[in-house]
Amino acid sequence: MPEPARIRVRLHRILLIDDTPEIAELLTFSLRDHGYAVFAAGYTESINELLLEQHSDAVVLDCSVFEMSAALFDSVRHHPDHAEVPIVIISDTPEEADASLRSRKAQRVLLVPKPFTGSQVANALDQLLK
Repeated sequence: MPEPARIRVRLHRILLIDDTPEIAELLTFSLRDHGYAVFAAGYTESINELLLEQHSDAVVLDCSVFEMSAALFDSVRHHPDHAEVPIVIISDTPEEADASLRSRKAQRVLLVPKPFTGSQVANALDQLLK
């Protein structure tokens, strides 16, 4: 009797940019527990190259200074191949971040305020990737 066909489920690939290695590690484990394939990197201006290399479906930005996350957000949004990539921004200044994103008329982005849990970030990704 032939074996039943196996359905391959492709995990959503997440590029996690975090400038604190310990937090990146914890968040990576949490997102993997929620079913995401995660590639973590420190702050980098080569974010668009990483998106291409990792075939990422979404980005999580957690930089200690919102301006760092905003610069990376703008870099992704201004790249023709990544303008629609869903982005979760984790911020310790959510009011400033929200105002900044509204002034940019940002779409396909959700803000998670600090302190946060891995489940909150996973839920934001779930919403964006539906």
